[in-house]
Amino acid sequence: MGMPAPRSAAAELAPGEQRLTLHGVTWEQYETLRATLDHIPALRMTYLEGVLEIMSPSLDHEGIKTSLARLLEIYALERNVALNGYGSTTFRKRAKERGLEPDECYCVGPIKEVPDIAIEVVLSSGGIDKLQVYRGLDVPEVWFWEEGRLAVFQLGLDGYQAARRSRFLPDLDLEQLLAFVRPDDQTDAVRAYRDALRA
Repeated sequence: MGMPAPRSAAAELAPGEQRLTLHGVTWEQYETLRATLDHIPALRMTYLEGVLEIMSPSLDHEGIKTSLARLLEIYALERNVALNGYGSTTFRKRAKERGLEPDECYCVGPIKEVPDIAIEVVLSSGGIDKLQVYRGLDVPEVWFWEEGRLAVFQLGLDGYQAARRSRFLPDLDLEQLLAFVRPDDQTDAVRAYRDALRA
């Protein structure tokens, strides 16, 4: 290829997760790796200005993100909100040297080029600052689930600011939704949340 080989950092192992960070990765190398490994659906790649993080999520990680998605989708159904999901689609912008796959993401209303809401599940610390990646992609709202809490960040002129509620789903009670995040009992949790919404 004629390109210098990227430098590699030691893999960071968190409970049930695997993470590898590579430095000195060109945009072309990132795109080649993304295309080569595209057949591995759960693999997440985050690229920020020459740094590439490759993460293999754990069963816990995937259970939490799926539980959140199912609850959010039943909320939208019960409240007659037009919610369209992208799942873990790859979003990238060469000019800003940024790319990633959110754990889940949605548009409220019609499908757009980038999602209105991206959701990330955080089980371990470290790695690339995903808000910097999302900022370069112009994603207006990012939710981080960590240790049973949801932190909402909204993009403004000076970057992301913490918010108490979603700009796109202002009537959604995030605390109530969190009470039903049960990765090991998703169907009963969704039913119970639906009943709570109807009460």
